[in-house]
Amino acid sequence: MHLSSHRRNRMLGRNNDEIELEQMINFRNARQPLMKTMSVSLMLAALLASSNFAASQSNSELTAQVWAAEIAFARTMEARDYKSFQSHIADDAIFLGDEGALRGLDAVAAGWRRFFEGDTAPFSWEPNNVEVLESGKLAHSSGPVRDAVGNQIATYNSIWRLDESGRWKVIFDKGCTAKDDMEKEDEN
Repeated sequence: MHLSSHRRNRMLGRNNDEIELEQMINFRNARQPLMKTMSVSLMLAALLASSNFAASQSNSELTAQVWAAEIAFARTMEARDYKSFQSHIADDAIFLGDEGALRGLDAVAAGWRRFFEGDTAPFSWEPNNVEVLESGKLAHSSGPVRDAVGNQIATYNSIWRLDESGRWKVIFDKGCTAKDDMEKEDEN
């Protein structure tokens, strides 16, 4: 014969407070594995969501994001906003220039500081091509670099990486002048 737990507790002489306390403890103990499972499940879901964020967006959406990031990056030069310029660069970025490689955000910032001195930007750039890998994690942008009066003086190439926070940042950058292109053709 099966007795309900309430009836069994009454037969054992337990009062309502004791019975209620035991029920609360049993309920809590029964929920702990469920809560641990739910916590682990939520952490895994968040991890998967963040790692699949780029994959959940179409290539055209990601391309538009990189295009917008590149335009915002270029606007920092026009606006003379050195601090914002730095915010578009990854901590481990490498910028290649005439004096060699600038490695890391601090070196890039120091090397480019001179371009932000004065009221007028010495040059500007804008994208005319953006391509994003199918993984959605890396992108390439390129376009003309123009002097202060608008003449094209070079072409830039930048590699962008989507960081953990969902923000695109430059990890490689290199400008190439028409003179550089002609020298390479002469070498071949």
